[in-house]
Amino acid sequence: MAIVAARNLQLSSPNSDCYVEAAGLAYEPWELGSRSDPLKLAKRRLLLRETLEKSVVEHPWVWPKRTIIFVSDAHADTEAFQESLVASGGVKLHRHRGFTLTAAGRRATFVIGGDCLDKGPSNLALLRSVKALMDCGANVKLLAGNHDVRFLVGLRAMSLPAHCDTEHMFARMSPKVVPLLYEIYQDYLQGSKRALRGVPSLDECKSRLLPAAGWLERFEVSARGRMSDETLQRELTRMRKKIAGLEVSFAEVGMGLREVYATAKLCQKLFLKRGGEFSWFFTKMQLAYRSGSFLFIHAGLDDQAIDIIKREGVKTLNTLYSQQLRHNLFDFYYGSIANTMRTKYRDVDMPLSNTAVTELFRQGIHAVVHGHRNRLDGQRLMLRHGMLHIEGDITMDRNSRVKEGLSGIGIGATIIEPAGRVLGISNDYPAIKEFLPARYLQ
Repeated sequence: MAIVAARNLQLSSPNSDCYVEAAGLAYEPWELGSRSDPLKLAKRRLLLRETLEKSVVEHPWVWPKRTIIFVSDAHADTEAFQESLVASGGVKLHRHRGFTLTAAGRRATFVIGGDCLDKGPSNLALLRSVKALMDCGANVKLLAGNHDVRFLVGLRAMSLPAHCDTEHMFARMSPKVVPLLYEIYQDYLQGSKRALRGVPSLDECKSRLLPAAGWLERFEVSARGRMSDETLQRELTRMRKKIAGLEVSFAEVGMGLREVYATAKLCQKLFLKRGGEFSWFFTKMQLAYRSGSFLFIHAGLDDQAIDIIKREGVKTLNTLYSQQLRHNLFDFYYGSIANTMRTKYRDVDMPLSNTAVTELFRQGIHAVVHGHRNRLDGQRLMLRHGMLHIEGDITMDRNSRVKEGLSGIGIGATIIEPAGRVLGISNDYPAIKEFLPARYLQ
């Protein structure tokens, strides 16, 4: 498949707010599923037509008034993030001046679909790049991803009184949080004579970071009835491994628990305290964003989330996200709100029914745009329980790409235009994918 450098992508059509084409790349009708999908093309087209027709019976399709540029799952790869924004046609990148908006970018909304953190190579550089996009005047919507919020929950739980519902939540971040904490330790604390000043003893740090003896039994009693038995047992199994492996995971990068504790306390200042360098990150973050008939969210929906949208709207969904994060971490993390950041519509995830999807159509939402499910050949259109999903995680970060057998960095964006089409651009696919619902609705 063709690999297209983002710097060769040029803003093209004068009749389009924000649309890009690479030299030599053709447009290709964006079909349902993927090339390897066993369903015949004619059958897939029929399924998509039937879904779109059903949705507009309940409510007409409404397109965003501003072009939407959707980029998701950067996972701490700044170069991939920056090149994807350039490829979208929304920004120009200058070596010394950072981002400047193009004419199209000034008329666009940039939706960052979550999972800015973890994996690498640099969380802090990625955060500073997101802030630079905001500071250059871009209209940015920052969505919560499961990797981002897991970090936030761990930091918040450290300051709560000891309780079996929450005392495991710092340990729950391990081992995926190790690269982030190690990076912060290196940048801010390593080599400083003051780094461990005032930090408690090793045993005390261990007691503050890890759940107390007997936690597994107490958590099982407290959680029973509030989680399904299957989910509870899976969580207990997972936490046994995480608790046992936390100290070893940090030791592998040269951090003892006193260094981990000092770094975690510094993270609270950087991310949670007013005036902290990255305090804007979680303050700006929201769970979902709606524009026209499109709902943007990190992973997906379930019946409970749709019921909230039906009764009170997307704004209330965002309000519940903020309230539960502040006041009820257990219900947040194991409930419907967090499910929207991690569902893959597996049996272990909260259910999405066709009945709830029909209710969503009645609210005028016809498509869910999300990341979370990394793709190896650019974006994908899928039907999930009768709802159209536009999957926008193109596997941007280089560490994930090495594991998946892909070269370099991932470059791409999903672009939704007011004129009535959706474009998928990616350097892992040899064409620009073009989806026009009107073709199916004629």
